Amino acid sequence: MSQSVIEVLGHITSTNITTLILGLVCLVFLYVVKDLNERFKKKLPIPIPGEIIVVIVSTGISYGLSLAEDYKVDVVGKIPTGLLPPAAPEFSLLPSLITDSFAVAIVGFSMGISLAKIFALKHGYSVDGNQELIALGLCNFISSFFKTFTITCSMSRSLVQESTGGKTQIAGLLASLVVLLVVVAIGFVFQPLPQTALAAIIMVNLLGMFKQFRDIPTLWRTSKIELAIWLVAFVASVLLGLDYGLLVAISFAILTVIYRTQSPKTATLGHVPGTGLYCDVDEYEEAAEYEGIKIFHSNSSIYFANSDLYLNALKEKTGVNPEHLQAARKARNKQRVKANSNYNSPPKICVKYKKEGVTHEVLSYNHMEGEEEQRNGRLGDRHMESNSEETVFLEHPSTVHSIILDWTPVSFIDTVGAKAIKQVIKEYAAVDVRVVIASCSRSLLADLDTLQFFTGVMTTDMVFPTVHDAVLHCQQSNSH
Repeated sequence: MSQSVIEVLGHITSTNITTLILGLVCLVFLYVVKDLNERFKKKLPIPIPGEIIVVIVSTGISYGLSLAEDYKVDVVGKIPTGLLPPAAPEFSLLPSLITDSFAVAIVGFSMGISLAKIFALKHGYSVDGNQELIALGLCNFISSFFKTFTITCSMSRSLVQESTGGKTQIAGLLASLVVLLVVVAIGFVFQPLPQTALAAIIMVNLLGMFKQFRDIPTLWRTSKIELAIWLVAFVASVLLGLDYGLLVAISFAILTVIYRTQSPKTATLGHVPGTGLYCDVDEYEEAAEYEGIKIFHSNSSIYFANSDLYLNALKEKTGVNPEHLQAARKARNKQRVKANSNYNSPPKICVKYKKEGVTHEVLSYNHMEGEEEQRNGRLGDRHMESNSEETVFLEHPSTVHSIILDWTPVSFIDTVGAKAIKQVIKEYAAVDVRVVIASCSRSLLADLDTLQFFTGVMTTDMVFPTVHDAVLHCQQSNSH
């Protein structure tokens, strides 16, 4: 397309004035007729056939004034009549065409399904992509025996037919019969038809497609990712052509899907009193968390690309990191052992809990006497084991006993994701924090079974149909 624009601008000084005037007149006439049809469509019994009028009148003018001979206006010219006899395709051309054939097939189907969905959305019906693909495949297979061009939807002809009121297969059938009649019998009638008149018909009917530029402000407000896909597809198609442009657009759209799964929205859920709803506690003031229970929600599936991000978000949102709890437990046990085994040793161990982990400092007894005690959670009672020995016991810094994974939006999980979830459940179990799964679909449950997720300490007893069932189970288990 960019090459076409360069060619047009390079030869603009050699413009045929007669062709330009005829084209502009056709454009203005068709636009006015189209506007009248839209304004008075409820009052007009049938739409005004502007395209037919333009074809008949421009053909008559071209023939009467000899525009092709006297004014050098490009016309349709000789139209071959009759149909070629069927013959087997030339398979010797396959090696040289195989690469381009894939590009043509992808572009052809993409154009067909896109145009079909546009009309389906406009007129309120559904489109079956498989049916469209089968229809295109059969048409191209049969037409290959008659040496025709590759068959796909005609954007211009479809828009022309739709604008003139044709909305059913009967309209397409009648149009096909007219084309067949022209090819077989009356093609010579349209030989003087100026090509600028055909161009005007196509341009006016493509105006509706250019109105899609109005979607840009809406996409900017609603979804900047979809706007980026729109712009990439448009620019790539203009600069690289439809085949490579479509390939670039599809690749970019796939990258956006990966990006969305890499940055899912996570939340900690709370119960809305008087209902069975569980909502984000940061967005709903009435949502309240149950004591000792954290409900984690992520709107993405779990697979190799985002499993680590899922686990990091889980530990951050719940505020319970099993690695930190394990380090705290080891430090506490080490302190107890040292306090019981070495009564005459003056050094003491002071445990500091920080956000990034656990640090250990060896302080003298006198230093500890003079400094404020380091606290995380609740300190145990201080008691003197001897005149020179003091032992400080730290309580468990976490009050969370259960974590519920809300898998309502999770549609699939792969091997890496299953292993990551299994590992983190074991890590939480080591620090006495129970992890259960809620709202797991039947298909996802089957996938987990296939991936051998439920082995060892992992059983199906940890899976619940709803978040509320999981909450009741955790409350009952903790009360015992």
